[in-house]
Parts: sequence; C-alpha cells; structure tokens
Amino acid sequence: MIKLMIADDHQVIIDGIKSLLTSEEIQAVGEAHSGDELMDKLTRTTPDVILLDINMPGMNGLEAASLIRQKYPVVKLLVLTMYNKPEFIRNLISAGVHGYLLKNTGKAELLNAIRMVYNGEDYFSHEVSKTLIASMKSNTSSQEPQLTKREKEVLKLIAKGMSTLEIAEKLFVSKHTIDTHRKNLLGKLNIKNSVGLARYAIDNGYTTDAMD
Repeated sequence: MIKLMIADDHQVIIDGIKSLLTSEEIQAVGEAHSGDELMDKLTRTTPDVILLDINMPGMNGLEAASLIRQKYPVVKLLVLTMYNKPEFIRNLISAGVHGYLLKNTGKAELLNAIRMVYNGEDYFSHEVSKTLIASMKSNTSSQEPQLTKREKEVLKLIAKGMSTLEIAEKLFVSKHTIDTHRKNLLGKLNIKNSVGLARYAIDNGYTTDAMD
C-alpha cells in the first residue's frame, strides 16, 4: 500500500483527490493546508508520497519541498499545481521533487504518477515537459551572439586564414575597420585570439558557401 499525504490549501481539492483513491493500493494518511502544517504532520506520520501544491499560506510548496528533502529524504514529492511556468518547474526540480503535474490532469494520470514516483521514477506531465523544452530552446536562442552581416563576413575570412590587411583589401575597407570588427568579435564571442575565432567559425558553419 502506498501511503499518501496531500498538501493543498483548498479542502475541495483534497476531498476530490481522496475520492479518486477507490482502491486499497493508495491510501491517504494525512492532509495539510499549508507548508507549516505539513511539516508538523510529518513529525507524526511519514508517508511514502506527498502530493504537494505550490501556492499555500505561510511556508509555500517550494520552501516545504526543500526542507522535506533535507529532513525526510526517503519521502517522494509529487507537485500538483495550476502553475505551468518554467521558473516554477525549474525551481521545484532544483528543490528535489520527483514529479510535477497540473491540476487539469485526469484520474488515470494522477494515480499513475503516484505509483511511478513511489517506485523511484520521475514523472512530469506532457504539458510540463513541453514547457521546459520550449523554455530551454528560448534560452538557447537568446544566448546566441548577435553578429552583424559584416562581422560574419570578417569571421569567415579569418577562418580562411586571411590577414587583417588581406581582409581589408577584399572588403574595400581600412585595416583599422577590420581591427575594430576583430575586437568586437572577440568580445561578443568571448574568444581570446584569431585561432579561436577561426575554430568558432568552422564549428558554427560560417565557412559554408551559404555564407557567401
């Protein structure tokens, strides 16, 4: 039997979850309406899994999760919340939770998630996983250095082994202008020298014909 404790500040949510536990496989052994009450209940009852809301009065779900992982490392934590935001998900993962579900989940998924975290597996709903992936893609894109068209041209020519003077003559600009572009490239890409610039250009496709 899986011993489940439910922490949520809305009694209707707790009652609704209890009504889903129609078999003897999962049994509710306690409930709490705040993080502080949850920590107090844990001094008297040790569940296998805690179903944890984020937004609770006093100590919130994130704070409670961090404390529970320190004091009760064997207890599994499954977040059940309305918040599908990447910052919430990442913070709870960092706090050590084993799963994350949204409150629009169905009975089958909720019970399956409880079983999985009880058995030592992580469970993150499809919607939550999509949010995390989209956030990772957005962060990667925003972190890419923004190079001007001229900087890309200079970078490609550096990768071809051309000197500053040769690049200046090819692009019909002064040597000083190319020196300035080179300095800007080193700064934007956080690279120390021309050898590093050439390697970056090759690794990131700036030497292909499409760059002409």
